[in-house]
Amino acid sequence: MRAPGGPRLLLRRLREVMAEPVTAQARLDRIVVLIASNMVAEVCSLYVARADGPLELYATEGLNREAVHLTTMRPGEGLVGLIAATAEPLALSDAQNHPAFSYKPETGEEIYQSFLGVPVLRSGATLGVLVVQNRARRTYSEEEMEALQTTAMLLAEMIASGELQSIGGQGAAIALRSAVTLAGQPIAEGLGLGRVVLHQPRVAVGKIVADDVAFELDRLEKAIDAMRASVDALIDRSDDGRSGEHRDVLEAFRMIAHDRGWLRRLREAVTSGLTAEAAVERVQNDARARLQRQTDPYLRDRLHDLTDIANRLLHQLAGQSLVLQPTELPENAILVARSMSPAALLDYDRSRLRGVALEEAGASSHIAIVARALGIPAVSDIPNISEIVEQGDAIIVDGQTGEVQLRPPPDVEASYAEKARLRARRQDQYRALRDTPSVTLDGVPIGLHMNAGLLIDMPHLEETGAPSIGLFRTELQFMLAPRFLRLEAQAALYRSVLEAAGERTVTFRTLDIGGDKMLPYMKDLDEENPALGWRAIRIGLDRPVFLRLQLRALLRAAIGRDLKVMTPMVSTVGEFVAAREMLDMEVDFARRCGRDLPRSIAFGAMVEVPSLLWQIDEIARVADFLSVGSNDLMQYLFAADRVNKRVAGRFDALSTSFLRPLKTIADAGLRHSTPVTLCGEIGGRPLEAMALIALGYRQFSMAATAIGPVKAMVLSLDAGEAKRELDALLADSDPTQSLREPLQAMAERLAVRL
Repeated sequence: MRAPGGPRLLLRRLREVMAEPVTAQARLDRIVVLIASNMVAEVCSLYVARADGPLELYATEGLNREAVHLTTMRPGEGLVGLIAATAEPLALSDAQNHPAFSYKPETGEEIYQSFLGVPVLRSGATLGVLVVQNRARRTYSEEEMEALQTTAMLLAEMIASGELQSIGGQGAAIALRSAVTLAGQPIAEGLGLGRVVLHQPRVAVGKIVADDVAFELDRLEKAIDAMRASVDALIDRSDDGRSGEHRDVLEAFRMIAHDRGWLRRLREAVTSGLTAEAAVERVQNDARARLQRQTDPYLRDRLHDLTDIANRLLHQLAGQSLVLQPTELPENAILVARSMSPAALLDYDRSRLRGVALEEAGASSHIAIVARALGIPAVSDIPNISEIVEQGDAIIVDGQTGEVQLRPPPDVEASYAEKARLRARRQDQYRALRDTPSVTLDGVPIGLHMNAGLLIDMPHLEETGAPSIGLFRTELQFMLAPRFLRLEAQAALYRSVLEAAGERTVTFRTLDIGGDKMLPYMKDLDEENPALGWRAIRIGLDRPVFLRLQLRALLRAAIGRDLKVMTPMVSTVGEFVAAREMLDMEVDFARRCGRDLPRSIAFGAMVEVPSLLWQIDEIARVADFLSVGSNDLMQYLFAADRVNKRVAGRFDALSTSFLRPLKTIADAGLRHSTPVTLCGEIGGRPLEAMALIALGYRQFSMAATAIGPVKAMVLSLDAGEAKRELDALLADSDPTQSLREPLQAMAERLAVRL
């Protein structure tokens, strides 16, 4: 039995109903009557998903009207609940004999045999279920199912608009606008309250029903051609002429853009009466709903690629840029994205940013480093967050716990607002300590220096009162630049950093590239195991032009000043000696050219490769100073990739097996009168810093935001007492044991402020 007038007539009539000035309930009642009439069905019912879980009957034609807002179904309960749980349509000619059938006596549906139900989908989420029923046994056609799915899309927009919020019988909010707590990984501390801004915003589909199907098909074909061309251009720009995983991923991306089945479904959706934009949204909703419920990681990963392709196609149709213009930010923007580059984040107006929430980014990633430098709270590893938020949603990003509160209720928002005020008051208290000398209760001075890597970091030096930059990561500027920086550009950058530091010393780390820090214009760094491969000083020694060029730029920038340089990833004393010889050659070259030199030059080694632990006395004798890179040292000691969330949190920095090698380094520095600084993240956490001071460390370099809390701890600590207690713990403890709890108890006993 064919629907009179077909889906196009139904869509036109529904569009007229949507424009009528009536109440939300009256509009829904009129809609279900129209659908039932068009599909020659005795029953049409709409169930809407509530925030507290059940699906509530919101409107019906054919069932008992008294059941509206009274009848509910749990996800998985009955045929309606089954559709909601699977996000798949269901057509049955004998519904009552289906094992999932559940009879609700108040509805009077026992006389209906045939059943056709489709999920109401938006952004992959099931907002409800739309059902038609008939008394006689009937086989519903694919055309009828298609028509009902298209109609459900129109209802999804109605639900998403918030129009139905006020008519629910139980007083519960509908699911789309419900509050959601999401758990992620904190990558930059702080607390941000604001509104969602999608880094690559989705196109809002305003018009759903097509006026001219042939015109919409033509628009779709042209947009598909343009989208394919943009994907081809993306691959051409990324092509390094070699095969491998990177190339395979991009080719898989291109295959999706040419997938015949996907394109056929798009064309069929337009032929049914949708606009080209609505067709893309409709087909993408169906695919997203299926893939989100897959357990196969490969299939779930394809969701990201398919979403990206659909998003590109929508932007082509709308004639919009794929990326939001940074100047379009609201005053309290929380950026949400699948991933972001550091350059993209720096393009935004810092004064308007309150936080960042990402699907993918490690705590040691480039975006995390830049977010910390900017003082922007950031959380990562939040599955599909870019798919479940809407532009302008209220959102809270907690960079301390890793939690993200999406559309928080008023009491939760008020609680976080109070937490933000308390944090601000603590920051005020830390700022009040700015000019207070960092000295323990028993008179031990502790140097609290600042990490930096960009010029935007430098104002924090004055704000925190740090005596120097203990670590300046020179590679960040190289990562943001389109090509390798020439001598003049490097010298200008380092000169600007030194001028911004004033009389304070800056310790420059030579290029630490490779591993998780890849330069887009250095293709040879693509390795299967980059953390153990060609990186940092190894590149500098193999390609001495890079290292010598950087050392020459540093010498020119520091004329008349004190210059401190350290080299990373030193595995043997011989590597350090070879790097020092390059520095000596550059000094001799400058003298021969009649150039002025820095007032003093100190050259140090980073201790972050475990092999140096067995050469610690030798390296302490030849280096002017040592700097412990605790992040990499811990990674290599435990063979645990620090950006792999499966193992990154498996080992504790306060375990005996890590504290003992740290003590070995501090003791060697003391024996040879070689200054030792710790510049890893553990030095910026009060409890860990307390343990390090007890081990003998007196100099730390950390993020600007960590200086205040660590200084407050230092001012309340008796270093001698802490040393005696930690020595006893190390002597008596199991090497595999974490000392976190005993150290926490020790801090409480000694009244140390953590």
